Order: sequence, then structure tokens, then C-alpha cells
Amino acid sequence: MKIMVVHNRYRSSAPSGENRVVDRERAALAELGHEVVRFERDSDVIEGWSLPRKAALPGLAVWSPGAFRELRRVLAEQRPDVVHVHNTFPLLSPAVLYACRDASVPVVLTLHNYRLACAGGNFLRAGQVCHDCVDGSAVQAIAHGCYKGSRLASTAVVAANAVHRQAWRSMVSAYVFISASQRDLLAGLDLDAGRVFVRHNLIPAREVPVVPRADVVLYAGRLDTAKGVRLLMAGWDCYLRARDGDGGLRLVIAGAGVLEPEVTAWAAGRPSVELAGHVDEAGCAALMARARAVVLPSTWEEPFGLVAVEAMAAGAPPIAAGHGAFTELITHGVDGVLFAPGDAQALGAAVADVEADPDRYLAYGAQARETYAKHFDPDRNIEQLVEIYRYAIANPA
Repeated sequence: MKIMVVHNRYRSSAPSGENRVVDRERAALAELGHEVVRFERDSDVIEGWSLPRKAALPGLAVWSPGAFRELRRVLAEQRPDVVHVHNTFPLLSPAVLYACRDASVPVVLTLHNYRLACAGGNFLRAGQVCHDCVDGSAVQAIAHGCYKGSRLASTAVVAANAVHRQAWRSMVSAYVFISASQRDLLAGLDLDAGRVFVRHNLIPAREVPVVPRADVVLYAGRLDTAKGVRLLMAGWDCYLRARDGDGGLRLVIAGAGVLEPEVTAWAAGRPSVELAGHVDEAGCAALMARARAVVLPSTWEEPFGLVAVEAMAAGAPPIAAGHGAFTELITHGVDGVLFAPGDAQALGAAVADVEADPDRYLAYGAQARETYAKHFDPDRNIEQLVEIYRYAIANPA
């Protein structure tokens, strides 16, 4: 079939797992012989805009006339069987739904975050889980400046959700949630349950090199509050304080982000911590193949958790905060470990356990590989996506 993929790419200064997922899916579909057409905007261009143009960005997030006109033109020219919409914020806007409606092309929507119910997109405020806008008025998001600490920018997100709420409910033929946890947390969107599917993100299989596991615990991800980086630092300090003598595990941190200066200053006084900086997929896989465990201390309720499953594929058991999708991806004490969210002492104890019983974590890692093969097989995953496309084509909104 002919598939058009619509996606607003995130800025390269804040590497996004969502970009990787979109690219992986597009490549896998092409390998199966489907024709894939890209319709994308890249948020990197915003950096080069003039100040007046940047000032107009909140309005574009509500409705982008340029994206509407251009997508209508491309749809008429390409005539795809189905359009797969990923991120529309901020340069595409919900206008893409109306363009698809006018062209009578069915839409499949993958929800990668919580933005349709939360201006910040992560159900997080002041470093704590927050569902206030689900249970009450979204005006609270404006008062708190939940999107990038800006009331103006938050107003644009809230307005876009309010103005186009009915479009999201009526112009989409199939909704794809990336975990059951995410689906349940967004139940308040009141979407047609018959059009809702749960499909995990595509995680390609990798050959796991036969190398000895080093005395290393790995963190791989953005260095920001939502990913629990401050909790990681506090948990590692708990582990160090509880240790008796020298030696022990090392913590390797692979990633970049807004907290990099803070993490660098903290690591400077701790010889057990190594900063690897931003690494590519192959480099990250190599680090996972040698690590005894991969730690995921996320403060927000991850809607999926790419790194957790990538670690499993590499035979490295994840140690993750016990909320969000982690509780359905990881079986505690079988293929990984779940600790109490936000609890630095519990995280430190989990790390100490890796040091105390490395053989058990080797067993967890072996089981993690089996979990990946059983539940996250990439061939079955892409077949599921094709079936969702077929459903959308046969049952247009």
C-alpha cells in the first residue's frame, strides 16, 4: 500500500526517541515493499527564525495555514491509501487532520506522549506527577506555564487541544497507543474504543556480542528532570554511602540535555561515575551489551520506555521506576527490577543488589532477552501496524 507519514521532528539539541521510532517504522515498511511518502517539518528551523516570526509560533501551533495548504497539495498529488500521523506540534498543527478529511484519506494516529491532555505532554509539574488537567480545567496549565515554563506557549497548547478536540475524536480512523498504561491514563479523551489499538514501539533485533559483563550500571537517555536524572544522582549517592570500602560498580551516563552542566559538576567529585556524552544507537547497544544493568529512574510515567526494551534486547536487565509503562514491560524479579518511583534509597538499594549478586542479574538478563523475543518481535510488530492500516482503510472515520 501507499502510506504517507506525517511528523513534526523534534529539535536535534534534545534527541528524541520519537524521531527514532518514526524512522524505524518507515524503514521497516519500505523493506516490506510498501511505498512510504514523508510529509515532515523539522523544529530545528525555528532557531533561525526572526524574532517576529518566533512570536507568531504559538498561533501556528493552533492552526498552520501553510501546512494545511501544502498537505492538501501533496495528498492530491500522491494519493496515499492511508496517512499515519505522529507529532503535529508545533509546526504542522491539527490542520493536517482537516487536510486529510478534505482529501478523504483515512488517518492513523500514534499518540507518543500525553499532549492531548497535558500541555507539557508528560503529566509532570514541578518535578512531580500531575494529572490536574485530566481531573479538572486545563486552564491550570496556563497558570503554571506547564509548557516550557511559559504561559503564552502553554496557552497555545491548551487552545489547540480545546479548538480541535472534536477533530481528534472524529477525523481519525485508528488510534495507536504505545502501551496499555498510556491508553488508560488518556481514557479521559473519550475516544471511540472500537478504533483504539495498543501497539508497542518497534525495537529492532540486534546481535548481542559475546563479551563479558563489566561492573557497570548504565544510564542512557536525555539529561533532564522528566527522565529522573536528579533521582539517579541521589540514588547513586545512596549506594556509595552504603558501601563498605573501595571498588564496587561504576555508573556510565550516556546522554545529553539541559541538566548536563549539573551532571558534569556532580560527576567531577565521584570517580565511580563516567560521562560518555551523546552516543549513537550502535554505541548505546555496545554499552548495554557490557552493562550488568540499565537504570531508568524516570520521574514521569513513561508511555513506553524505548531504552528499557532496547536493554532487554541486549540482555541487560532494566532497573526502572515502578510506574507508567514500565510495570507492563518488566516483570519484577524475573527480567528486571522495579523500584518505588521517586525513592532514591530504593534506587540505591537496587544498585547495591546488582553488586551483591551479579549472577542473578545475568539470569535476569537472559530472561530479558527471552521477553524481548516473545513480546517485542519486530516482524510481528510491523505486521500489527500494517493490520491497523488495513482496518483504517476499511473503516474510515
